Amino acid sequence: MANVLNSKTEEGPDPETTPEQTADAAPLLSEPRGGIPPVVAGEEELARVAAAFAGGSGPVAVDAERASGYRYGQRAYLVQLRRAGAGSALVDPIACPDLTAVRAAVADTEVVLHAAHQDLPCLTEVNLRPQRLFDTELAGRLLGYQRVGLGTMVERMLGLRLAKEHAAVDWSTRPLPEDWLRYAALDVEVLIELRDALEAELAEAGKLEWAHEEFAAVLAAPPKEPRPDPWRRTSGIHRVRSQRGLGVVRELWLERDRIARERDLSPGRVLQDSAIVEAALAMPRTPQELTAIKAFTVRLARRYVPAWIKAVNRVRNMGPADLPQPSPPGDGPPPTNRWADRDPAAARRLDAVRSAVGAIAERVVMPTENLLQPDTVRRLAWSPPRTVSADSVAEHLRAHQARNWQIELTAAELAEALRSAAR
Repeated sequence: MANVLNSKTEEGPDPETTPEQTADAAPLLSEPRGGIPPVVAGEEELARVAAAFAGGSGPVAVDAERASGYRYGQRAYLVQLRRAGAGSALVDPIACPDLTAVRAAVADTEVVLHAAHQDLPCLTEVNLRPQRLFDTELAGRLLGYQRVGLGTMVERMLGLRLAKEHAAVDWSTRPLPEDWLRYAALDVEVLIELRDALEAELAEAGKLEWAHEEFAAVLAAPPKEPRPDPWRRTSGIHRVRSQRGLGVVRELWLERDRIARERDLSPGRVLQDSAIVEAALAMPRTPQELTAIKAFTVRLARRYVPAWIKAVNRVRNMGPADLPQPSPPGDGPPPTNRWADRDPAAARRLDAVRSAVGAIAERVVMPTENLLQPDTVRRLAWSPPRTVSADSVAEHLRAHQARNWQIELTAAELAEALRSAAR
């Protein structure tokens, strides 16, 4: 059920507002206070930054720029920091791969990030994982805002616009252009002010303790386990119906991953997912047949045509036991579109608990997925406690990483929904 979110989500610019009117309403933040800081690329400069931040006060705003879509993996290529009394700093984590000195300088100071789940892995790689967190994107979600991008939140909460024209550039470029550095510095320029505004609104809404639980949970979450069959996430794989075709997807995906890792390139720049799927459908036998597929004529993909053909031929010679199964067994419930036929009682429970979650989410003004993760809801409906009560549902939710505030809000009503579905 869709829930009615924070009325403030409707306060953004009118769709018919002209760019000039928007600019008048929300001034563009165009220059960092104190100018663009120099890029820190040596141990002595890093030590000076650490000392400055140790002498600052209040929370530390942090951001990281990656080269998604350009380089293999999600490492940081620039780290931005800002703290009252210390100003801003731009650190090159390629030249300075260990930021332990900065982490020690701010110790258990609260770190402010926007969409922390995106930046925490690369910050952990450079030893800058915080001990305390305020996530401005997550705070916006808990408040019921529908659009929680940094630029949108800054405009709504602070009445300023952030330029976003360099959001998707190749941050592995060296040297970094001045306008990119300006953009990067501005991303932390008002992050602490945004944090303060959101904290005040969370407190007013009675959600501040909920937010603290959520921030702690983000920090406590273990690293994501690698997927057992990552190739199964190839875009368009649903078009491949045969096991041998799936084998081609797997072998081409693995070959592409090997090349991408060796060349430090995003896999999609080596070979597009669409090319993998087309090859799995066509099963080409020769380089000529392979390059008849348009996506294989791109320069980098064409360079590795012999490797692609070898991968396809490996699959052609495989026995049935070596081919992948159409869908591996999962540890969770089956897809919900099969529930009505497979277990009608479970389908009724799912409708009931989804309706209950939607009603509570409307009442507290937040997206349903922030009230309870959809997977948690599905698991409860598929395998409810043997004896349904508020306490047994609470235990089930706790076992699936629901936070105390979520359990307090939902357990009793979900128990009633399950009982109602059984009647």
